Amino acid sequence: MAQNTARNRARKKPQAKSRTGAGKAPRRNAFYAQSGGVTPVINASACGVIETARANRGAIGKVYAGRNGIIGALREELIDTGAETAAAIRGLMHTPAGAFGSCRHKMKSIEENRAEYERLIEVFHAHDIGYFFYNGGGDSADTCLKVSQLGEAMGYPVQAIHVPKTIDNDLPLTDNSPGFGSVAKYVAVSTREAAMDVASMCETSTKVFILEVMGRHAGWIAAAAGLAGEGPAEAPHVILFPEIAFDRERFLEKVDATVKKVGYCVVVASEGAQYADGTFLADAGTRDAFGHAQLGGVAPTLADMVRSELGYKHHWAVADYLQRAARHIASQTDLDQAYAVGRAAVEFALAGHNAVMPAIVRGTGKRYRWSIGEAPLAKVANREKKMPRSYISRDGFGITGAARDYLAPLIQGEAYPPYAGGLPRYPRLKHKLVPRRLKVRFDV
Repeated sequence: MAQNTARNRARKKPQAKSRTGAGKAPRRNAFYAQSGGVTPVINASACGVIETARANRGAIGKVYAGRNGIIGALREELIDTGAETAAAIRGLMHTPAGAFGSCRHKMKSIEENRAEYERLIEVFHAHDIGYFFYNGGGDSADTCLKVSQLGEAMGYPVQAIHVPKTIDNDLPLTDNSPGFGSVAKYVAVSTREAAMDVASMCETSTKVFILEVMGRHAGWIAAAAGLAGEGPAEAPHVILFPEIAFDRERFLEKVDATVKKVGYCVVVASEGAQYADGTFLADAGTRDAFGHAQLGGVAPTLADMVRSELGYKHHWAVADYLQRAARHIASQTDLDQAYAVGRAAVEFALAGHNAVMPAIVRGTGKRYRWSIGEAPLAKVANREKKMPRSYISRDGFGITGAARDYLAPLIQGEAYPPYAGGLPRYPRLKHKLVPRRLKVRFDV
């Protein structure tokens, strides 16, 4: 069983100073929000936050959730999680997507858009919110840090704790990111199953199958597909990472050689696959809300190369939302870690910590162990953790034993949701909004 060092540290909680004078500090409310692309287990983190806050009613008052993420705070659309039963909150453990709604809203720097940050503090002050739990990736860590800094500057201190989440697994100072393990499991399983399909038909049908997975700048998800094969002749035969410059001729030579030797070739390509000059193979020429290039289409791009140069019959697929919504095949390890960081976030706040992130720490030894540590947001915000070169095979088309050792523990265990009528059963929340207290509305 994992050791939760954060919990141990939080047992001795320093008493916060009262904002109204000496003595015991009044209970302050908490605000939780989900950010960016969701994961199969992000709601487990929400469950961890809410259940731990409820268990500490003497220190934390109400727990509000932002409707559709941070814009829920900006618009003063706060969901009262207290209206939900304990069973409904526990049901978040097996619920996919974002139970309270998420958003891709990029909070610019304080200098560029101070009004948004001041609005957050105004809403927090109006609802006596002293704890801010922001569940997201690197951009969210940055926002969390800035809210903490501005709150202090405006005379309304807010304890801001970042709850890590990203399927891309690119957050620094944590061994892995909650959400990644389940996506890795889905991709590895799907690669193995699709490869078996292709192998059974390759004599007279498809000889090249290409699966496109997410991963803009880091190839962790694509690498996870490598777990599907257990020998050099087993799929995936080619993995394309953003960290390795794409060479068209080398790629085609590898595919052709594999088909001639094995009879078929399975390719797993990261959406962020790019040429040596940094140009993405599938740059759509548009930008998302965070200023990132809109990607998608690397699979058909590669398929067209195979068709025009090699002439092999081929098929391609894009995992897209399926990989991050597949709660039915979530990793138990991932689920446990997602809940643990949510719980630790509240425990850190109650212990007086601020502008930090619960981080997963991998233990030493052959047996996989993990615990919860702590990382300062100043060293997390806007930083990416890419695949180490030592995790990528010498030819650039596969993973090494070191990568397998790192990845394999993260997909362990099956955390199936309850089923009814042959389908997963997920709770539906009430999403009761609390009355607005500010007269001025804020457009987002």
